[in-house]
Amino acid sequence: MQSDLVNIINHIIVFMNTLKKISILFYLALFMFSCTPSKDNKNTFILMKTTLGDITFRLYDETPGHRDNFIKLVKGNVFEGISFHRIIKDFMIQAGDPETKINYKKGINDSLSTYTIPAEFRLKYFHKKGALAAAREGNDINPEMRSSGTQFYIVQGIKYSDTELNQAEQRINNNIKQGLFLRMIKEVSDSNRISGTNLDEAQIQEKASLRMFQTMATNGDYKIPEEQRNIYKNIGGTPRLDRTYTVFGEVVDGLDVVDRIASVKTNENDKPITDIRIIKMRLIHK
Repeated sequence: MQSDLVNIINHIIVFMNTLKKISILFYLALFMFSCTPSKDNKNTFILMKTTLGDITFRLYDETPGHRDNFIKLVKGNVFEGISFHRIIKDFMIQAGDPETKINYKKGINDSLSTYTIPAEFRLKYFHKKGALAAAREGNDINPEMRSSGTQFYIVQGIKYSDTELNQAEQRINNNIKQGLFLRMIKEVSDSNRISGTNLDEAQIQEKASLRMFQTMATNGDYKIPEEQRNIYKNIGGTPRLDRTYTVFGEVVDGLDVVDRIASVKTNENDKPITDIRIIKMRLIHK
């Protein structure tokens, strides 16, 4: 009798230990699963509080260089106190210049020339209304179309007709060709200098032109996809900047604030008469 009771107790102890191990494994698996990023929520969201209201962005994972750079700046409070220094109604609102920061101290990188990141053009991301994109210097001194490290803009734009979109396509292709030609000029010039070939300017331009046309013949002219044309016609945007400025996110909440900022009075240099500042930016979970 006593022996049977001992056996029963031992079985109970073994069962309880097994149950405890199973529970631990279950909760461990549950924890690991909960820590795995959701495929339905893989993007990063940023809340930007301004003096005229809040705007929420989603940053694209497919532009990782711009995404990671922007997150670093947000975490470092670089945007805190910075102004929207350039506003053009029906076009875009621009911010991110360190020199507009309250109590600006020299030493913060110049965001256009000395602090740039490589372009990340993605066909699926374009300058629709609410697009978040990186500012940059022009093709003449920036043929690689590298983005500013800190300066960004949000597209307001307008609605376009098919005829206007056809004209925008021409402008996009002209900009692509110009940037490509200037890159080829630099490549041929560098090669000429290293090899000591001593080509004159006309010969350098001729070789660069040949390379440009060969590349264009291979890739063909850019055409705005039909789905994007419909968005430009019904929602609006600024299509002429596509394929030459990096779009790395979009507004998911606060387009009315974008419109409000875009409508403020500005001077002849497109600077707002009254300061509009970024109060705070922070990462959020949605």
